[in-house]
Amino acid sequence: MNGTFRVGNLFGIPFYVNSSWFLVLFLVTLSYGGGLAAQFPNLPAGLPWLWGFLTALLLFASVLAHELGHSFVAIKQGIEVKSISLFLFGGLASLDKESETPAEAFWVAIAGPLVSLILCGLFTLIGATTGITGAPAAILGLLASINLALALFNLIPGLPLDGGNILKAAVWQITGNPYKGIVFAGRVGQIIGWMAIASGLLPVILFGGFPNFWNVLIGVFLLQNAGFAAQSATIQDKLAKFTAADAVSPNSPVVSAEMSLREFANEYVIGKTNWRKFLVTDAEGKLAGTIAVDDLKLVATSNWPQTPVQELLKPAPINTVKSHQSLLEVVAVLEAQKLTEVPVINESGLVVGIVEKIGIKNLLQMEAETTAA
Repeated sequence: MNGTFRVGNLFGIPFYVNSSWFLVLFLVTLSYGGGLAAQFPNLPAGLPWLWGFLTALLLFASVLAHELGHSFVAIKQGIEVKSISLFLFGGLASLDKESETPAEAFWVAIAGPLVSLILCGLFTLIGATTGITGAPAAILGLLASINLALALFNLIPGLPLDGGNILKAAVWQITGNPYKGIVFAGRVGQIIGWMAIASGLLPVILFGGFPNFWNVLIGVFLLQNAGFAAQSATIQDKLAKFTAADAVSPNSPVVSAEMSLREFANEYVIGKTNWRKFLVTDAEGKLAGTIAVDDLKLVATSNWPQTPVQELLKPAPINTVKSHQSLLEVVAVLEAQKLTEVPVINESGLVVGIVEKIGIKNLLQMEAETTAA
């Protein structure tokens, strides 16, 4: 992660802090410290800033608790939490995958705001029942207000906020399609982003004053992330409609192990430059391994007619996909293994061909052109 530092683990979850967090920590300490110094002028020199620093740390602890709320519910659903990060605009729990049902997605989304509301109530209760006065009481009141604001802000119904994920779950429940939920919530997030930017620029337009930079920054943040989520979901939705069999490359490089090297060279290599490696099938049509064109050099040309492809066979690739699997699953395999292509087999284990990244891209382009027409 660029500009992000790992600072340890929380309940087994890698915990990161973005460099922007230190700037916010300084600004929050300065702001809260200055406010306490003005509100309580009799405090010893330096103590307001110490209280301000403690308040800033408790603020980020509240944000962290918010993200842990999401994380614990996700873990209970069997979802791995890859990391929790604190950055300029708060925190982010990175999950390994989506929930399997709309109801589960709802509970992951709502968990964070619920934790913030519980903290708001807890800080309010402590302030009301313990008789604490002065700066500590002011800090408790501030933390209660901040956690309330954190919960309400995150409930705004647009991605990437928690309210957007709740909206996504609702649309998913209605349509039965999780990607439609993401697209819808993403578009709403973009609208809210534009509204935030507009509200930040209104003072300049109407009164010639200074813009509200925080509103503009938040708007840009929402706009970019919501747009990315909607675009990504649109592609995922298209991928989910096709299977691996739909994207198998025409004339896939598949040859029989029993074929002679002479036949292999004449039919698939000489005068052709499309493929440098071929899948090799056994007598039943199942994947036996691969053969590289360059390996033909290992056998004298005069021996090609009586030498079968089997002689130059290399072990079969570990990664294969089934012909009925969705292209979304295929892309996940390609990305996880950093591959450009993967063999496709049917339910009986027979080789169907290969799927290439470029082939998937071309299929999506053709589908888009057909839809547009």
